[in-house]
Amino acid sequence: MMRSLFALFFAVSYTVAAQTTTPTPQVPHKMAFAGITLTIRDDARREIQKDVDALTQSPRHHNIKVERAKTYFPIIEKIFAEENVPDDFKYLALQESALIADAVSVSNAVGFWQFKDFTAMEMGLRVDKQIDERMNIASSSRAAARYFKKNNTYFNNWIYALQAYQMGAGAVMRSEKDSQPGARSMEITSKTYWYVKKYLAHKVAFEDMVKGEGQIKALTYDSQNKTSLSDFAKEVSVNEEELKLYNKWTKSGDIPSDRTYVIVIPVKGNTGEIRLPDNTIASKAGETGKNSTSVSAQKETRRKVNGIPVIEARQGEGAAQLAGRAGVAVGAFMKWNDLDNAGSLVAGRTYLLGKKRARADKAYHTVQAGDNLWSVSQQYGVQVKKLKRYNRIESDRDLKPGMTLWLSARKPKDADKIPADTRPIEIDKSQTFAWGVDPTEGKTQTPIVTTTTPVTVVTTPTPATGTEVPAAVTPPVSVNTIQSVDSASAPLADTARAATEAIDSAKVLLPARVEVPAPADSAAVKPVATEPVVITVPDTHTIQPKETLYAIARQYNMGVMDLVNLNNLNLQESIKPGQVLRLKDTVPAVENTPAPAAAAGVETTNTPVTEVTHEVKATDTLYGIARKYGVTIKELMEWNNKKDFSLSVGEKLRIQQK
Repeated sequence: MMRSLFALFFAVSYTVAAQTTTPTPQVPHKMAFAGITLTIRDDARREIQKDVDALTQSPRHHNIKVERAKTYFPIIEKIFAEENVPDDFKYLALQESALIADAVSVSNAVGFWQFKDFTAMEMGLRVDKQIDERMNIASSSRAAARYFKKNNTYFNNWIYALQAYQMGAGAVMRSEKDSQPGARSMEITSKTYWYVKKYLAHKVAFEDMVKGEGQIKALTYDSQNKTSLSDFAKEVSVNEEELKLYNKWTKSGDIPSDRTYVIVIPVKGNTGEIRLPDNTIASKAGETGKNSTSVSAQKETRRKVNGIPVIEARQGEGAAQLAGRAGVAVGAFMKWNDLDNAGSLVAGRTYLLGKKRARADKAYHTVQAGDNLWSVSQQYGVQVKKLKRYNRIESDRDLKPGMTLWLSARKPKDADKIPADTRPIEIDKSQTFAWGVDPTEGKTQTPIVTTTTPVTVVTTPTPATGTEVPAAVTPPVSVNTIQSVDSASAPLADTARAATEAIDSAKVLLPARVEVPAPADSAAVKPVATEPVVITVPDTHTIQPKETLYAIARQYNMGVMDLVNLNNLNLQESIKPGQVLRLKDTVPAVENTPAPAAAAGVETTNTPVTEVTHEVKATDTLYGIARKYGVTIKELMEWNNKKDFSLSVGEKLRIQQK
């Protein structure tokens, strides 16, 4: 009996001692997020601390997620740096999926960042029966970064871009009276949207734990050849089952050659150097190996750059000899590679066997010593004239080592400047506050989010203009059909996002009638109904300093995307003071198409079919166009004989309406 009591006492004492050595992280009064100083009021601080306690109460589960973060964060950090997205967003992957590759929500949102299929495809990911890049840490993280940037173009405030990831930009616009564009400091209160507070809890719970290297490092390799995980595992001498565990995005284990796919290679402990298929060596987490030199000409011609076959020149070869070896015409070969003469080629350099594209399959290139526009053009299979246009340069003299070249979109004019919202912030964590529960008492300041009381039912809004959408929802219970996801937000994140995405262009409704208080000296104060509020919208608006598209849209009771489409704006470029925006447009011409004749003996309703021609703008997507006209993406593709989801600016789409 005494021995049992002693053993029990020892076990309890050991548990208590273990707990005291790893104290639960505490929510500070001030935090830094994406260049913004967040002051956390006591009421919100208590709520966030409860979530932090829940996330860390099981050391075993907490450490599992910490190890996943140490494995995957280096890859995410590299991609976010390339996309110019604040590093802080990496903690959202823990909130969305607990960094489980094949996490699936009750609404069929999949992968590390919980994308629905149509959203993923619009962000450039391949999703079909063979490949699902939502489960690829590199591809999905780049898509998430671009989604964050897209949202931030509406608000110029990363907090609202974060909130819009869950509820959609349109819903955020309707729920917020002031989005505080360009804010450098904000307050978090009990009224702040639950998703934002949930994110802050994850940041607090993991920020100090994910520093340093993990037990498993992750290398990334850009595959451009048709292969299989089984063959690749043999080439790099890694365990096939472990390789498949980190590459669930290829469902069959086969990797096609239609584009570049990123293979994740797990490396345990101090394994040392990993020799990649092109004989290059990589040994750092997040380091990428690229295909370069092949052994035989036959194997070289199977390689592709940006979807274009390439071949490597041999010693002493000229254009004629290499073209003959590749089986193509000399004139065509020289044109494809922008060659002025058919003299000797550079041995070991790859040359293209097809036309260069208007866009590369990579976003950026860091200029190295010796680079010129032609060499970069050859490396990525993109036209030289497009490189000049994208980067606002004229010649090789404009290139400098270390400079970032944009390869698939036009570089913003101020892209080389350090963004104001990503500068480091000094936070005095020793400062304390003694605020009460109600931070608005005696103040008129608007908190970050002023939404209604959360409801328990999520409703899907219709795309009609002015549709009401719940301003907030309670966090649902996570259900994962493959593996358990600890994040409570994962099932809803893409559902609400997809549901509200289509109403980004919805107009902000003004009340038809307003109540005006009676004079102060009146015996009985009664509301007086006035006539409907009418706003006269001018033809144009000249942008003033510090104005945002969102503020202008609200001023004239318009949607942000209405302004974008009317003025053919590029959301990657900021608006400038003095710029004139159109606020009105004529109704597009409608072409009447006679209804098909009824077959003999068949009764028809003779419903007239009208055909509308839509000219594609820079900001258009198939999903957005389909929702605008009340049709499906499949119908759009059938009517216009489209084989994929790509659109070209100025392209005219036929749309049939009944």
